[in-house]
Amino acid sequence: MGKSTGFLEYERQENLSQKPQERIKDYLEFHQPLSEEKRRQQAARCMNCGVPFCQSAIEMNHMVTGCPLHNLIPEWNDEIYHHNDALALSRLLKTNPFPEFTGRVCPALCEKACVCGVHDDSVTIKDNELFIIEKAFDNELMTPSVSSVCSFKKVAVVGSGPAGLTVAYQLNQRGHQVVVYEREDRLGGLLMYGIPQMKLEKSVIDRRIELMKKEGITFYTNVEVGKDISKEELLKEYDAVVLCCGAKKARELNVKGKNAKGIYKAVDFLKMSTQDLLANQSPRINAKNLNVVVVGGGDTGNDCVGTCIRQGCASVLQLEMMPAPPLENTRSWPMWPDQLKVDYGQEESMAIFHRDPRLYETTVKECLEEDGQLVAVKTVQGSFVDGQWVEKPDSEQIIKADLLLIAAGFVGVEDETVQSLDLKLTSRQVVLTMPKSYQTQDEKIFVAGDMHRGQSLVVWAIAEGKACAKEVDQYLMGYSYMNE
Repeated sequence: MGKSTGFLEYERQENLSQKPQERIKDYLEFHQPLSEEKRRQQAARCMNCGVPFCQSAIEMNHMVTGCPLHNLIPEWNDEIYHHNDALALSRLLKTNPFPEFTGRVCPALCEKACVCGVHDDSVTIKDNELFIIEKAFDNELMTPSVSSVCSFKKVAVVGSGPAGLTVAYQLNQRGHQVVVYEREDRLGGLLMYGIPQMKLEKSVIDRRIELMKKEGITFYTNVEVGKDISKEELLKEYDAVVLCCGAKKARELNVKGKNAKGIYKAVDFLKMSTQDLLANQSPRINAKNLNVVVVGGGDTGNDCVGTCIRQGCASVLQLEMMPAPPLENTRSWPMWPDQLKVDYGQEESMAIFHRDPRLYETTVKECLEEDGQLVAVKTVQGSFVDGQWVEKPDSEQIIKADLLLIAAGFVGVEDETVQSLDLKLTSRQVVLTMPKSYQTQDEKIFVAGDMHRGQSLVVWAIAEGKACAKEVDQYLMGYSYMNE
């Protein structure tokens, strides 16, 4: 243990955050790192407890707490405190191939299970993780790792999101020849076009892709499997095919007036916003001076709020059908907390418009239009009773809206992907696989990530990619010593 009294001497201190009034002026990441001295003090707060729940990934009440990757958190916290940065990096990379992603966008399931959090604030595990990997890049410790063996087996990975990149990285390290196909114009999947620039600068993704190219992985963009290259061609050319295409079929808003101009799916809005930003051109869907309503209170809805504020919207509201979480946590450690969270978009709305944008137990009942253009939405309050939405009488309200963004979640794998690859789905609308497996009924085809698990977190996509890669390796070689 680095410092036995560290958790008693030092208070939790997170990375610094730029003030909302300043950060909305651009799309840069707005969290600034602590000084190196203070970061090492934060690592010293790790108690090196006998049972580190932070790395456990325990399921409680149908929710997981603790790291799904089983990161060796106490070990690399100890190395940070002792200035052993190379050793900290080696322990981190042993379980997590892409800590520069999780260190930015993960909701830190590990911190919710931290033993230090039983009676005090938890350790800043996520910030410590980001410190390790960024210091490694700065000090040129992140160099290409080329496998010393070659299996002469060829694997195609379809999709370059976190699951696809993980599969490609793991199998390439094993000595297989890996080719990644991406239908978009840039690599990264949801990392590139599903997460805004201010949460994950795209240069971070490009930096990692360049490293993977030097390690021997081949990437193709603007290639849609099932259209530009057929399933049959893939099966003929490759020894195994891994599908990591996501579960991007967005939930529709089935109300009157839903086809009016000014209504968009959140995924399309965020994708086009990032594309336009990277191309240095004006937004094709521009919220400037518009009254915006966002349907959905999750992370995607929050990203829409933050993006619209940066574009200069006149107002923004975020509708959430569920009731507001309590102000104080109602769940005991180490369960995932049931508590109201104020994310960056809501924080920025409070600073600019002087109100939390969220309206709870509220949804859109009708979209009002003039000459085909959205002008307002009719909302209604209600609640779920036995799984059914029940409207509250006399709760309808007309809200002015020039732009409506649907961020109501995802319902499964896209229809085009299912049809073009002739896939079979489960009742949850994810790809059907063999029991407790990533292998489909076609033994050469595997699936991982959201296609297999359903829409989830980046850290779960990485965990899925690792487990799937091991199964593919077992299929190709008859054995595998890879870590899941």
